[in-house]
Amino acid sequence: MSPLSLERKISAADNVIAQDLAGESVLLDLQTEQYFGLDDVGTRIWQTLTEKDSIQSAIAALLEEYDVEPEQLRQDVENLIQELLANGLVEISDS
Repeated sequence: MSPLSLERKISAADNVIAQDLAGESVLLDLQTEQYFGLDDVGTRIWQTLTEKDSIQSAIAALLEEYDVEPEQLRQDVENLIQELLANGLVEISDS
């Protein structure tokens, strides 16, 4: 797994819809009809990644919200991104 450029932007793939369900989220791939569930923390990471202009700015915003070591948060965010990429749920572009 190659390291992600933190200056890149994450967005939902065109074939994916996200639905908030009482603080948690379900991402649905309309092509495969498979869904991917996110708990409350995963949902917040998803929201922040798709709202901010880069992975780095999302991490900075999340560091202000959560009491976590920066390296741990960066690793958790990167792991989630890799999982979302592997399932075709997100796209990465230059910010």
